[in-house]
Amino acid sequence: MLFQIFDAFKPRLHDSNSKVNQVALESMHKMIPLLKDNLSPVINMLIPAMVDNNLNSKNPGIYAAATNVLQALCQHVDNSLLLQPFCTKAQFLNGKAKQDLTEKLA
Repeated sequence: MLFQIFDAFKPRLHDSNSKVNQVALESMHKMIPLLKDNLSPVINMLIPAMVDNNLNSKNPGIYAAATNVLQALCQHVDNSLLLQPFCTKAQFLNGKAKQDLTEKLA
């Protein structure tokens, strides 16, 4: 069930419409404290969708929402579940996104 929900939700996290994208990130920020470690089956799918373009976005609303999502993940999800997906993404990112994710890893 969780896979079906997030399979449908994931494309909104990098929607070409910036308002849709921002609302999806803000919604994800609200979901994380509720779902916590129950996100573990979908975390490898969600982190790339949340991070890829959003942390390098020139839109301040999208960038702020993306950093809030990262912060919520670090606060509410077991760090051992985040280590591998964060390391994998940090290898291939550039710019501000790489810096932000590397700081979270540290």
